[in-house]
Formats: sequence, structure tokens, C-alpha cells
Amino acid sequence: MSKTDQAKPTMDPDELAARRDDEELFILDVRNEDDYEEWRVDDSHNLPIYDELLEENFEGLESSLDEIPKDKEIAVICVAGVTSARAASFLRDRGYDARSVGDGMNGWGQVHVAYDVDVEGVTQIVRPGTGCLSYLVADEGEAAIVDPSLYVDEYRSFAAERDLEIVAAIDTHAHADHVSGAPLLAYELDVPYHLHPADEGELEDYSAIEDGDTITVGERSLEVVYTPGHTPGSVSLAWGGGLLSGDTLFIRSVGRPDLEGSDETDVREGASELFDSLDRLEECDGDTVVLPGHFSDEEIRPLATTIGDLESENDLFGMDDREAFVQAIVDGLSDEPANYNQIKAINWGKEPLTDDAADLELGPNNCAAN
Repeated sequence: MSKTDQAKPTMDPDELAARRDDEELFILDVRNEDDYEEWRVDDSHNLPIYDELLEENFEGLESSLDEIPKDKEIAVICVAGVTSARAASFLRDRGYDARSVGDGMNGWGQVHVAYDVDVEGVTQIVRPGTGCLSYLVADEGEAAIVDPSLYVDEYRSFAAERDLEIVAAIDTHAHADHVSGAPLLAYELDVPYHLHPADEGELEDYSAIEDGDTITVGERSLEVVYTPGHTPGSVSLAWGGGLLSGDTLFIRSVGRPDLEGSDETDVREGASELFDSLDRLEECDGDTVVLPGHFSDEEIRPLATTIGDLESENDLFGMDDREAFVQAIVDGLSDEPANYNQIKAINWGKEPLTDDAADLELGPNNCAAN
């Protein structure tokens, strides 16, 4: 097959994100089954023919055409867009309306989608490919960026679109699942980078935040609520009727306490700290809107709920028995996030930020306790 054929139309990953509820779009993933099972676009269909396509062998695709609807638009996705381009070209030659997703799953992992939430001044920024959430918090022409990804230009664009000046970058904790963009954003814009000192690692150039501190944004302030457990320095941030809960409290779970040390004694100690932190958050008004740092699915958009709803719907958040809570955490732990030790080393300043850093975080989000 010629290079011209392989260079035919592509679908931008942002378009795929915008259309992921479109029933007229059929998402065809041609990666190997193991890769697909580990990390995929929701509601996609897998044909494990990646190795065949690398050899420009289309027998597997041809024998599976009855699995691909002719009355829908086809978005073909692979690892980086090469084999999917071959598959899309093959399908177009047979009358299908098919396009290859540009940069494949690598591109999908970089998509950022902004949502307004029901808290004045807060914009939620979702990475549907990784399960990561970050926030733009704004007032009177100023904005703070909370838990930004490495793709800092996305946040500068979101701020510019809203005519906002970024005055602070904040991490609610030292992340283990994605490389933080907060230090880089702060450096580029010459603004403070805020982090709790218990998570500083070997970082030196940051502004320490402690329980009860405030970070001024416009005429308002984010209030720091110390909520250790997921990490020793985890914080939540109160803003009006909202609570940016970082990786302490999620919609369906809570943060896992084993990414600082996997020894069971350390895990149990972290889980006990987390129990106390969640107990403190339960004191918030029941109407407080909880805005977490991760999600496991996107059934809710934006990803938000209330303290009152979580008390009845999140089993771990509602537990009042410390020992039972700790045991439930220990029993429910899943696989660690991919490359998490190296990601932590970068976020702690123990390893340099390199051009290859983005590749470390491509994959599923595994920061929840279960």
C-alpha cells in the first residue's frame, strides 16, 4: 500500500472526545487484545489485528468486515496512528466512511475537555483518556490552576479564552499517576507553585501550604484543608460551595494509600490517616459540591456530586468503623499506576523532566482504592 493511501483523512482526538456519545460513530480499536483490555476508549470495539497490519496483512480485517457497520462513521484507533491509517484506508476502499484517529491512543491521552461546574468561578478540565481531572479557579480576572497536567499550553489557552491571568499553580499532592505541569506552569509564568511540604521530596522552588492557609485569587481565596492519607501531604481546597478534593475523595471511591510505601504496615497507617481526613470532610455542609481529582468512568459530566450524596452512595466515605475501613482499603487495592515510581521521582524533583516524560503516564488511571 502506498504512502499516499496511508495519509488519507484523519480524525483529531479532540473530535473523538467531542463525539464519544455519538451513536452514529463506531470506534474500532485495532490494537492487540492485552493492550485494549488494559486501556481503551469507552464503548470501542476491538479487532486484535495490530501485528497483521504492521506487516500490511489485511486478511484479519477483511474476514471481520461483518463486525463493522457500513451505516456509521468509523473512527479507527491504534497506538500511534500508523496501523489505524492502513485499516481506515482499506475500509474506505470498500465503501466505509472511515478515518484514522491522529496519533492513536497517544493522542487520546493528551485530550483536555473543559466543563463549567455548578460552583461559581470553577472550570473542570477532564482528560477522558487518562481519568485525570484538573481545575481552573477564577475570580475578577485572575485564575489558579489546580493539579494541571504536563500539557501546560492547554491551561494557558483555557485561561486566555476566558480573559484570565494565571496567578498560581497548585498541586493537591505529589502525583503518582501523571507528571505534574504545575512547577513548569509556575516557572513559565513566574507565579507561585503551591504544595504541602510533606510531599516536597527534593523540591526546593515551591510555596509551602499548610492547613488553614489561603491562596488569593481575585477578591476570593482558596482555603487549604489538610487531608493526608493518599499521600502524607494531600490537601483539599475549599472554594465557596465547592471542595476540590484532589485524590482524597472520589465519586465512587477514595484515594489509595499505598503509593508512598507498599509495606502493609505503611498502607494501614496511611489508610488510618485517610479515615480521619474523610471524617473531617464529612463535617462539610451536605450541599458542598465535591470536585475530585480522578474518575473511573464518565457517566457523570461534569464529574461532580455533593457531600450529602456521597454519604449515602460512596460506601468507603460513609464508613464509621476505622478498623473495617482500613481492612476494606487493604483488601480492595488494585494494580499500581504504570511507571508510578518514575513519575513520583519527577514530581518530587528527584529526576529531571525530559521530553520522554509524557510517555510515562499513558495508560489507565489506578489511583482509587478499589
